[in-house]
Amino acid sequence: MAEKDSDLRKIEELIELMKKNDLAEIEISHGEDKYHLKRSQPTPQVVHQMPFAGGVPAADAGHVHKVQSAGTTEEADHNLIDITAPIVGTFYAQPSPDAEPFVDAGSHIEPDSVVCIIEAMKVMNEIKAETTGTIAEICVSSGEAVEYGQVLFRVKPD
Repeated sequence: MAEKDSDLRKIEELIELMKKNDLAEIEISHGEDKYHLKRSQPTPQVVHQMPFAGGVPAADAGHVHKVQSAGTTEEADHNLIDITAPIVGTFYAQPSPDAEPFVDAGSHIEPDSVVCIIEAMKVMNEIKAETTGTIAEICVSSGEAVEYGQVLFRVKPD
């Protein structure tokens, strides 16, 4: 776990370096580690919102939603929180193909914990938990296309 935290800190430092120096792209190799980061350029983005059949309005800007419990759901599911995709794109569970996932089932998360990356228009968007708790379920696979509002993780709140 410490190695994952160290890798995440390195990536965050590289992102800050890119922002500070207004760099659009950076590639760094150090031993077996290789990092390639690319920032979006300031261009107007067009966001298409699609209605979400799960009862959450598409206009809702946040992506953490309480699960609406139905009479047939299990008792344990009543208090779970969904972390949903805030954008359309490709879901990645880890920062690079050979890295460990950001979170696993059973991982404890804080509101600022990065839980995944969604690539949209060749821009890697870090998705933060925005809630505190424990990952109960990972609902998508790495490399899978996701839609706006699609459930990515289910979290048991603290």
